[in-house]
Amino acid sequence: MGDYATFAAFVTHDDIARVSSQTAAPRSNSLAGESAAMRAFQETREHGYDYVCVPLTRPAWHERWKRMCVENAGDVDGGGEGDRGGFKEEEWEGEGEREAEGEKEKARRDQHAAVEAEAEMWRKQPHFLHDEVTMTRLDEAEGVIGVVSDWLTLDSSDDWVRHDSEIALHQEIAYASYLNIQTVVLPPPRNREHVASYARAVNECLKRVSYMKFSVQLPIYDPAAFQQKETPRLRSGSTVTLASTLSETPPSTPRLLIPGNDFPLRPKKTRASERELNATWEMWDVIRSVCDYSPRLTLTLDLAPPLPLNPTLLGRWSAEPVQNVLLPTSTFIANAKGYPVLPKGTQTFLKDNMKHRPTVLLSGTKLGLHGKGGEAAYAQYVRHLEKTSPIAQASRKAGSVENFAQGYQDFLQAPLQPLMDNLQSATYETFEQCPVKYINYEEAICRALLDWPESDRIVICVAGAGRGPLVARSLKAIERSRRTAHIIAVEKNPNAYVTLQDRQRREWGASVQLVYGDMRQITVPEQADILVSELLGSFGDNELSPECLDGAMRFLKPDGISIPSSYTAHLAPLSSTKLYNEARQGGELKSLETPYVVMFQNVNVLSGNGGGLRGKCGPAIQECWTFEHPRKDATLDERGLPPTNSHNIRAANLSFYIPHAGILHGLAGYFEAVLYGNIGLSIHPQRKDQISKDMLSWFPLFFPFKEPLYLPSNSELQVSIWRLTNERQVWYEWYAESFLPVLNVAPRAGDPVLETVSASASTASFFASPTTHVAVPSPLIDAIDPASPPFFVREDEEAAKYGAVKVGQSALHNAGGRSSWIGL
Repeated sequence: MGDYATFAAFVTHDDIARVSSQTAAPRSNSLAGESAAMRAFQETREHGYDYVCVPLTRPAWHERWKRMCVENAGDVDGGGEGDRGGFKEEEWEGEGEREAEGEKEKARRDQHAAVEAEAEMWRKQPHFLHDEVTMTRLDEAEGVIGVVSDWLTLDSSDDWVRHDSEIALHQEIAYASYLNIQTVVLPPPRNREHVASYARAVNECLKRVSYMKFSVQLPIYDPAAFQQKETPRLRSGSTVTLASTLSETPPSTPRLLIPGNDFPLRPKKTRASERELNATWEMWDVIRSVCDYSPRLTLTLDLAPPLPLNPTLLGRWSAEPVQNVLLPTSTFIANAKGYPVLPKGTQTFLKDNMKHRPTVLLSGTKLGLHGKGGEAAYAQYVRHLEKTSPIAQASRKAGSVENFAQGYQDFLQAPLQPLMDNLQSATYETFEQCPVKYINYEEAICRALLDWPESDRIVICVAGAGRGPLVARSLKAIERSRRTAHIIAVEKNPNAYVTLQDRQRREWGASVQLVYGDMRQITVPEQADILVSELLGSFGDNELSPECLDGAMRFLKPDGISIPSSYTAHLAPLSSTKLYNEARQGGELKSLETPYVVMFQNVNVLSGNGGGLRGKCGPAIQECWTFEHPRKDATLDERGLPPTNSHNIRAANLSFYIPHAGILHGLAGYFEAVLYGNIGLSIHPQRKDQISKDMLSWFPLFFPFKEPLYLPSNSELQVSIWRLTNERQVWYEWYAESFLPVLNVAPRAGDPVLETVSASASTASFFASPTTHVAVPSPLIDAIDPASPPFFVREDEEAAKYGAVKVGQSALHNAGGRSSWIGL
């Protein structure tokens, strides 16, 4: 199997029955005398699958449950509140006048009472009969992913159906636990009004079984948005049809019942509202929030419906704990030669989600839906997509960030304390593996030398020489430029200073002069023309480059060059269930108020480009502040040092446009540095490949939030961040508020934007504003969804129509540096 995905195939009751009916001896002597289920599972594994996906129960269980809990109650949703029984009046129509003590009525009442007594006994002591379960032995359940009955309606609009469904759920989970099954797939939620009840039932399962993973099956969005059928609105007393007995056809995505979806028949081309596109994600957010972000709660994404093209809609799932990807064979289409392939949008999405290392659940492979390739063609095709996925290709490429960072993805690392701590040689070794950084440094030094006026002698000072990589690159730059130059190397780490002395004796000789000590306190033999330093952190200034260079600027001549000459911090709002759970594992306030260095993988940047409805928001990733060297406004004492560190205080207030609903778990911090001229370093996601592609030395910084913050569609996020200092420390504080634009003028007749908003008001969701997207109903092509909503960017006079209502805020994080700081 591949490195990024494992594979599982569905084994249905029909498969087991087929094996049971075979009269020929098993292909393997070891299976002689084994159960039909065991033989069916082994047959599937022989096709190369890692797991088998099996329903926990058989149709007989559904029949018994329906008889006790649904049919005996009369109308599932027809009774009044708290009424779990009774007969419909229409059942007596045509029977004539009912006799008070008729034998037929008495027999029915006796039968009803007997079944109700049976149901009550079951509610008290839930249990299975032998013919109601698929597996009965521990060895049968080995390597099995259990599938909970999909007819359980934990979010039914009927109180008693929900109650009895939950009892049945706990019964199935208890049996799966008895068989030591490690993962079960839960039926999808269907009813937005009662999804909290679904979530509460799942949370109870998490508490009852401490080791099992529970994976909620969900489509990317409600496929009813693209179906040419009526979507009934749920009302008190309405009837909900329960899912039928587990079918032997490949599992497909159920329709979701969303309050307010009482639309008429949809035309061939229609607009799917933002609410509809957000519906399943909104339900998932409720479920995982009620379950307190349990790391044992995961997602099984159903890729049966066509996918939207908008990358921001799809990107939100990158931040979620996707454990499985469900691919019914009905999702595949035939290519020109008749072999099964996936639509292009589904291909791209599946490739991108290989970073989750999912288990791909293939169903219906024995149905022969495609003319060529047979049963094995589906897994072979998905393995091809896995091997050609961006994450797999990048991880195999020597020198790439993905190859270098294997094992570090989404792993929280505390930033370095370069002034307080002396780095280990292994740490230097890791940073020195990055060729891109040192190539750019060498190029910057070479250009600075070439631009320096002709002189008999140029002095280069390397401040913070470490083990000497920048000294070596400076010597190469001198050689390339054919200039005469002398190097002074300053280092405070006594252990690294030994390595520098060794390299001076073996490699550099008299061309390099070593000086031991803290650059903020020592003096150097002569002032430098070019000052080179390597003190940057993931946020630019978070390893105290400004404070260190305040002292080192004494070494530089008034007209000297600093490399780097400037660096800028950047910020973006981030969603990541994985990082949020990792940050709160410590169980202390400190762990959620500490910025971490992280190689991002399962994350999603929530912000979009464009000004938003009010036209006041910036780009998706925004600048916070910049430090320049040498400073142009320096106030210095007699030693040439700044009297305080107040000049290094910074603050930023940034406004981000949030096009689609999401959860804010933290802020992503990046930096970009100008070394010299147009030579730089960058980890900015949108510019790093143009400036310093495949640079390994820095991962982004993650500022976590103590509590997730819900951001509605088309909202604005205002982020405040401060860099603060006292005599001993530097620290960051951060805070966020969310706003929704509102009209502050009366609508004018003929205004297309206001008419669109007004037309959508009747179906507006509490959770998402009513922007619309174009979609088509074909199951064979991707849903059409424009790259951006039609009225995001406003002219000034249009933007003036909008005010804003505050809808949420975070706490102030790390106030006074109480949890995290960098020591001076």
